[in-house]
Amino acid sequence: MITKLMLLVIALLGAPLFIVIATGAIAGFSQEEIDLAVIPIEIYRLAETPILIAIPLFTFAGYLLGESKAPSRLVNLSNALLGWLPGGLAIMALVTCAIFTAFTGASGVTIVALGALLFPALKEAGYSERFNLGLITSSGSLGVLLAPSLPLILYGVVVQSLGTDQSIAIDDLFIAGLLPSLLMIILLSVWSMLHTRQPIHTEKKYNREDVINALRESIWELPLPFVVLGGIYTGFFAVSEAAAITALYVLIVEVFILKEIHIRNLPRIMRESMVMVGGILIILGVSLALTNYMIDTEVPTRLFDTIKSYVDSKYTFLILLNIFLLILGLMLDIFAALVIIVPIIFPIAMSYGINPIHLGIIFLANMQIGYFTPPVGMNLFIASYRFNRPVMELYRATIPYFFILLIALLIITYWPDLSLFLLN
Repeated sequence: MITKLMLLVIALLGAPLFIVIATGAIAGFSQEEIDLAVIPIEIYRLAETPILIAIPLFTFAGYLLGESKAPSRLVNLSNALLGWLPGGLAIMALVTCAIFTAFTGASGVTIVALGALLFPALKEAGYSERFNLGLITSSGSLGVLLAPSLPLILYGVVVQSLGTDQSIAIDDLFIAGLLPSLLMIILLSVWSMLHTRQPIHTEKKYNREDVINALRESIWELPLPFVVLGGIYTGFFAVSEAAAITALYVLIVEVFILKEIHIRNLPRIMRESMVMVGGILIILGVSLALTNYMIDTEVPTRLFDTIKSYVDSKYTFLILLNIFLLILGLMLDIFAALVIIVPIIFPIAMSYGINPIHLGIIFLANMQIGYFTPPVGMNLFIASYRFNRPVMELYRATIPYFFILLIALLIITYWPDLSLFLLN
C-alpha cells in the first residue's frame, strides 16, 4: 500500500513516466527480495533485439520528410489525382494525412505539418470550418495501422520481448493493418462525399496536365512507399533493412538532391528525432522490467481468473477490452500504453483464443481513436494550438469522426478476417 501511495505521489508531482515505472519495478523487486540487477539485464536484452534498429531509422526519416517540402508535394499530388471526385479534396486530405502519419509516427507532426496546407484549401473549396477542423484533427492519427508505422513496430517488439510461444513478425503486422486502415479511410471518405458544402466554387475537373506536373514534382518521393513496403511485403528484405534504406534514401534526396534541408540543420533534426526515440526506448526498457515483476508475481494470471469469473464469452471480453482501451487512449500516449498495457492484457487475450496479430490491430485502432477523443485526446490540444481555436470547438468538430471510426473499430474487432485475410 505504501508503495502504491508513493508512486501516486511522484506521478502527481509531475515525475517523468519512466521514473514512475522504474520506481514501481525497483519497489516490487525489493519487496520480493530479488536482485535489482534484473532491471539493467532487461534493458540490455532489449538492446539486443534486432528489430529495434528500425525505430530510430524510421523516426529520423519521418522527421526529415516533415522538415522538407514533401508534405506540400504530397498534397498537390493527392489533389491532382482525387480532387475531381465529389468530396475529392476532403478524401485527398484523408489519404495524405494517413500516408504522412505512417511515415512520421503518431506524434501530432501530421497536424502541424499538413494543417497549414489542408485547412485553407478545404475552406477555399467551400467546406465548413467545423468540418475542416474535425477532418484534420481526426486524420492526424489515421495512419497508425499503415506500414511503416512506429506503433506497429513497437507492438511487435513488446510481444517478442515477452518470450511467449506467440511471437509474431513485424511484416505480418504491416500486412494485417492494411485492410483495417483502408476501411477507416473508406468510411471517412463516404462521410466526406455526403457532407454538404457551400457551392462557392465549381467542382475541380480532372486535368491530365496537373497530374503529370504533380507526378513530376513528386518523382523522388514516389518510389519510397513502393520500394520499401513492396520489399517488406514480398519478403525481399527485412523491416530493419527497409528502415535503413528509407533513412538513407530520404537523407540523400532531401539534403543532396533536392537540397531542401541544409546540411547544417541535420544535427538539430537528428537530436529532435532521437529525443523522441530515447523517450520511447527508456520507457520500454523499464516497463519490461516491471512486466517481469508482474509475471513473477502472477499478476496477469490472477487478473485473468478474476475476469474469467465474470466474463465467459470471448466477444464480451472484446467489447470490455475496447471500452478499457478507449479510456486508456485518453490518458496515455500510444507508446507508453503499448509498453505498459500490452504485457498485461496479452496473456489474458491469448487465454480467450484471440489471435495475437488481431489483438495488435484492435489495440492500435483503439489508441488511434483515443488521440482525438474528448476530453484529453492529445490531437485535440495540438489542433487547438495549431489553428488557434478553443478546445471545446475541437470537441464538437470531431464527434462525427469519432462515431464513424467507432463503427470501423467494431467491424475490426468482430471480423478478425479483415485483419488476417491477407496473411491467410
